[in-house]
Amino acid sequence: MAKEIERKFLVRNDGWKAGVTSRTRIRQAYVTAEPDRSVRIRTRNDETAQLTIKFGTGLLTRDEFEYDIPHEDALEMIEFATGNVIEKTRYTVDFKGFTWEIDVFEGAYRGLVIAEVEMASEEDEPLLPAWLGQEVTGDKRYSNQALATQRLRPELVHAISH
Repeated sequence: MAKEIERKFLVRNDGWKAGVTSRTRIRQAYVTAEPDRSVRIRTRNDETAQLTIKFGTGLLTRDEFEYDIPHEDALEMIEFATGNVIEKTRYTVDFKGFTWEIDVFEGAYRGLVIAEVEMASEEDEPLLPAWLGQEVTGDKRYSNQALATQRLRPELVHAISH
């Protein structure tokens, strides 16, 4: 069983763009979403797909199981989504020994930009790039699950000039 240990931040400006090492188009949807568990379908670049099951309510750490599935199956499962299908582009940026994932949302959440850093342990203390804004680790309003399954909350979008 894998553990997901991450911190999450809003992004204050476009300073991260100079360090981009990869770009991935993502569509994701939840077929089950409860406070302590979720089942998510995600496609990447309209080519590959994963089924992810998460358990736990921890602010930093949750149990996570992820499996590759046929892309065609994922497209069918997305039709059973609870709430909204999230569309975003994920960029990666390496900074001081950690890889940051920057999600630039589209559709209803256009303008929302969130950065996450996955850590090996809760004791890790990654240096924070200057382009980060407010930390939102543990703020459920910014979880992909909440963005997908709860009423659209445009007030969560902190637009920056792209």
